[in-house]
Amino acid sequence: MRRAWEALLGQRARRRWLHLILGGAVFMPYWLVGTVVMGPFTDGGSMFTNSLAVQFGAYAVGLPLAALTALFPLTRPMSVAAARALCGVPPGRFAEGPARGRDAKARTAGWFTLHLGVGALVSGASLALPPFALAVAALPFSAELRTSELGRFWHLDRPWLAWAGLPLGLLLLLGLAAAAAATGALLASAAPRLLGPSPADRLAAAERRAAELAVRNRLARELHDSVGHALSAVTLQAGAARRVLDSGAARRALDADGDADADLGFVREALTAIEETTRRTVGELDAVLGLLRSGKDDGELTAPGLDALDALVRGTGSAVELTVRCDPAGLPEAVSREAYRIVQEGLTNAVRYARGETVTARIALSGDELEITMENPLTGTAPVARPDGGRGLRGIAERARLLGGTAEAGPVDDRWLLSARLPVGPAGGAR
Repeated sequence: MRRAWEALLGQRARRRWLHLILGGAVFMPYWLVGTVVMGPFTDGGSMFTNSLAVQFGAYAVGLPLAALTALFPLTRPMSVAAARALCGVPPGRFAEGPARGRDAKARTAGWFTLHLGVGALVSGASLALPPFALAVAALPFSAELRTSELGRFWHLDRPWLAWAGLPLGLLLLLGLAAAAAATGALLASAAPRLLGPSPADRLAAAERRAAELAVRNRLARELHDSVGHALSAVTLQAGAARRVLDSGAARRALDADGDADADLGFVREALTAIEETTRRTVGELDAVLGLLRSGKDDGELTAPGLDALDALVRGTGSAVELTVRCDPAGLPEAVSREAYRIVQEGLTNAVRYARGETVTARIALSGDELEITMENPLTGTAPVARPDGGRGLRGIAERARLLGGTAEAGPVDDRWLLSARLPVGPAGGAR
């Protein structure tokens, strides 16, 4: 009993009924245009008449007009908003945005026409049937009603027969609720097919998700490379400064001729490198976090380029032989920026794994490509792209692919070799 009541007059059924009445209200202008068209066919030329034939004729004229106006792209967002709120269909089954393409517009027109058509019928019944049903149910209690045209029509003009009007009126109201519930369920079942995403909508959604993923990956690479390098460099410089201070204190304890000036000079250089590295990294971190806070996918990062390599090398705390055989100012901005990040990640790996050995870095133009080569002796475990979080080497490959280039990294004999080739032509300069 409770399930039957919920199906007929529960919250979902009431919302669907309201959705149908909304469709009937939207159909009214089309019906009025139809009555104007049907006016000449009525007696006396009046467009308002009680003739059911004329009213259904106006209804038939209004439906094609509704279908035509539903071809406008914005019809689908409005229809989806109403159906999502009132039809009880999961939101994920509706398409987003205006209807684009012939198929999407045709399905939207079909939904709009169906909604307005059945909504007009249910709305008309909802307005006319309850007063009629209440009058029929009141026949046992009113002699005037029994002797009226209503009582004679139902052959309930006698008092003992009029009691049949009470259950009959209730059945009419119950039938109206059942018809509204069934029609609402029909619309809800048709909504995903007619207002659901088309293949073009699914492709557009996939492209949006891919673009959002690309932005997130780009920001993740920037954070990993800038912050990871800074932490590695700062850790190395701080550790070296501590060792120098410890060894200098020990020498002075054993020998009064300990070279304190040299020790202090080294510590001063280490602290200066730490200061420069942290200041530069804080600026890069602010730029990345600014994009995250803005929530925009089209923002540009203010990242350093190859012209900032000298400061990068000073901050590593390792011996780096850097050779640059190109003009950084003449390179496309995107190529210079990504090349800087590739060199930065290479130095980060060298700081972690080369253990104080000299790192060789060469950057040169070869035809229409920028070649980056970095190598250092392997004195420890070679760096790897770890599935559980290591993203440095994977990030290098992704940066090169974004520009249409290639990147390789791996051990060669007893050395670690990183090489990358980035196009500098029109393809390489595009981001």
